[in-house]
Amino acid sequence: MSSIRNRVTLIGRLGAKADVKRFDDGKVKAILNLATNEYFKNQKGENVEETTWHYVVAWGKSAEIIEKYTDKGSEIAIDGKLSNRSYTDKEGVKKYITEVVVDNVVLLGEKSPVTA
Repeated sequence: MSSIRNRVTLIGRLGAKADVKRFDDGKVKAILNLATNEYFKNQKGENVEETTWHYVVAWGKSAEIIEKYTDKGSEIAIDGKLSNRSYTDKEGVKKYITEVVVDNVVLLGEKSPVTA
């Protein structure tokens, strides 16, 4: 059972091109915002679409694939785990963040058309 603990699988679209950073030691990190959508009927019987944004971090080969083959609107599937961390911002306020750390990425379909 330990192999299914703290697992996250998401399919969604990128809100923007991934922010990729390369470090002096050769490591590569991609930071992206992934939108997932849920569709349901509300109490009035109206169709509702609800979008949730996920903060996602990929390292190494996964980051390189995301950098090379994705753009704003690209649909991807990711498998990973939740990670919690904290940091202190420029004003000295401690902030907490939950992110999905990618283990695997799969590129899906074509990117959706971007409209202004």
